[in-house]
Amino acid sequence: MALKVGDAAPNFKLKDQNGDEISLSGFKGKKVLLSFHPLAWTGVCETQMKNLDLKYNELEKLNVVPLGISVDSSPSKKAWAQSMKINKLKLLSDFWPHGEVARKYGIFDEENGFSKRANFLIDEEGKIEFVKVYELRDQPDLNEIMNSIKR
Repeated sequence: MALKVGDAAPNFKLKDQNGDEISLSGFKGKKVLLSFHPLAWTGVCETQMKNLDLKYNELEKLNVVPLGISVDSSPSKKAWAQSMKINKLKLLSDFWPHGEVARKYGIFDEENGFSKRANFLIDEEGKIEFVKVYELRDQPDLNEIMNSIKR
């Protein structure tokens, strides 16, 4: 079962597409949008990450750092980011231990070996402020999240 609003967000350290280590605790004082997607190199996931990159500056103005997360390796994420022309968004690799962060957040799909599609908005204090798990083929609505931030 996915974590819920009000729960403490589990900390993690993952490598991004450039091999840099990113930790949730490194963003204290900012909101963080964890956008889980099942697999790189798939259509719905590509649109999900491109939308985050397009809205990056708008999210940044709302004191939000968006991060994309999947079980793909860092080298795969790097090639994928380059192919999509991702400029700002960090794509984190939950590759090893396989799906560990997705498991901590309660959204790892054991049967398929990847995370469910989900968004977790974490507040400045590390508490979950918004969570939504989507059907595999559904595109997350960033406006829904941004409207919840603006309230």
